[in-house]
Parts: sequence; C-alpha cells; structure tokens
Amino acid sequence: MDNKVPEKKARLLAALDRGMVMIHLDARRPGVLVPHSLRDESHLRLNLSYRFDPPDLTVGEWGVRCTLSFSGSRFKVAVPWSALFAVTSHVTKESWAYPDDMPIELLQQSMVTTKVPEGVTEAASPPPAPVERPRAVLREVLPPPEPEAPLPPSEAEGPKDEPPEPRRGHLRLVK
Repeated sequence: MDNKVPEKKARLLAALDRGMVMIHLDARRPGVLVPHSLRDESHLRLNLSYRFDPPDLTVGEWGVRCTLSFSGSRFKVAVPWSALFAVTSHVTKESWAYPDDMPIELLQQSMVTTKVPEGVTEAASPPPAPVERPRAVLREVLPPPEPEAPLPPSEAEGPKDEPPEPRRGHLRLVK
C-alpha cells in the first residue's frame, strides 16, 4: 500500500464530515471507473457528500466508491487512492495536494506558474494553479414591454373603484 494512503483517507474523511468535498483525480489511471466520456480526463473533478442520493459513499483501504449523477444518469464510480491527487473542501475552502500522484501535464503547468492559491495546504509540493475560466453571469430577463394601447373613453376619464386585474405570470411550473 502507498504510504500516502492513510493521509489521503484521513483528510478526505475529515473533510466529508464537514460537508461536500471535491476530489481531483486522473481518470486514465488503472482501476478508475467513471463514465466512458470521462475516461481520458487527466484532471477530473468529482463532488462527494454523505448527503447524496443514494447514500452509498464508501471510503476504504482501496479507495473511494459511490454512485454519482452524470448528465442525469447514475453511474457507480470507483477511484483508487493512486488516482486521487488532491482533495478540496467546499465548506472550509482548504485543499490538500499530492504532487507525486499528479499527471505530468498538471505538474508541467504548475512549473510555468508559481502562484500558490490562497488557502492551499501543501502535502509535498505546490498544487497546480487553477485554470482560469470565464464565469457565468446571471441577469434578470424581463419580458418586452407591451405596447400601450389607447384607453377606451370610459377609462380615460379617471380611475374606477375596482382594482386593475392582475397580470398573469409568464412562468409555469414544470414537474
């Protein structure tokens, strides 16, 4: 057994006790079981939590096993410890990296950039710098204004005692 396994296991279990965790793995390594479309990923990130449905997350001597959802389909994932090279807690924002297990592509990227992300604890040497991706921005989208129609003569004279009829919403509930 790899001498880093007890530390990886302890860090992952401690982070899972606090909430959701992201594991970073090389999906090309032997023993990794992920959907076919992700098998060639050198840096695959998976979110884990004891609260996921079904609650079958298992962290053992071999590695991590659980059922996760990918594009709406469930898949039984298996990740041996040798494929896992970093753990990130969503709750505490702490990260632990294991550079000896990182894919060579990521190590080369980290040599080009020497910046160590804030809140990262080094396990052996600095983790790779995060890849900057454009962030999605949410904006409120309003329906186009309705053209104003001329008021009928009876309404143009002034307000009535009756409140105006409420507009019907443009959203509908889909189950």
